[in-house]
Amino acid sequence: MTQKIDARIGMINFINTAPLYEVWQQTVHRPEWRIVEATPAVLNRLLYEDQIDLGIVSSHEYVAHPRRYRILPDLSITASGPVGSVFLFSRVPVKKLSGHLVLLSDQSQTSVHLVKIILEEFYKVKPKYLTGNVAAADPAAHSAALAIGDDALRLYRAGSYAHVIDLGEVWHNETGLPFVFAVWAVQEEFYLQKRETLAAIHRELKRCLVEGKQRLAEICAVVAPRIPMAPEACYDYLKAIEYDLGPDKLKALEVFFGYVIKRGEGDAQALPLKMAD
Repeated sequence: MTQKIDARIGMINFINTAPLYEVWQQTVHRPEWRIVEATPAVLNRLLYEDQIDLGIVSSHEYVAHPRRYRILPDLSITASGPVGSVFLFSRVPVKKLSGHLVLLSDQSQTSVHLVKIILEEFYKVKPKYLTGNVAAADPAAHSAALAIGDDALRLYRAGSYAHVIDLGEVWHNETGLPFVFAVWAVQEEFYLQKRETLAAIHRELKRCLVEGKQRLAEICAVVAPRIPMAPEACYDYLKAIEYDLGPDKLKALEVFFGYVIKRGEGDAQALPLKMAD
């Protein structure tokens, strides 16, 4: 007999989601909740195309299509300062990138818009952009590259670029705010029709995160070899990432969305934020 699916949930399997996702895989046994694992950019598309009901997606996906979604409270991927896995790598000083080609990760959406804000609004430079697979690209074909997640961790450890900026750190220095790289978003229709199911999933997500923080050293020992990196380095990296969505993070979303809307890269209906109560 075919299992009835009550919810399709998008998950990212980067190191930075391990405190939640590793615990979910080990402890949540709900076959009626189908997990769809993909990169942020793919999950953005799947949510927009109604192929998943909710998931962890790029913050920009919400500002791009706010009429379609609500934001789940209490959950995010945020950095208050350096994030350690969203870098712009450059062979020339970043403030001299005008006219140079910058390769943008095809795994990202939020970070692509963030790096453009940093370069164009904060540093007043005007590069040329190309989107592609950073891990597979020829480094000689571009002057700088935006990498996120596990690709960024590997490139950082390779040390092959002379100049590296952490996008979370630059944003914090310029605005005094944290930066919310990803949110949990839910389809508006699913929110309206399946409130009890959504509430149950939300409780499990928060429970997994609490347990994951308590078991962080153990989780790092499991996931660090994927990069590879030392478990101690993984622990320090994950300790710096914040997973809540408190008032300072909501304010940060509003400021980021304000920039995006002003630049014509988002929908003004994204403000005020629409939460899934």
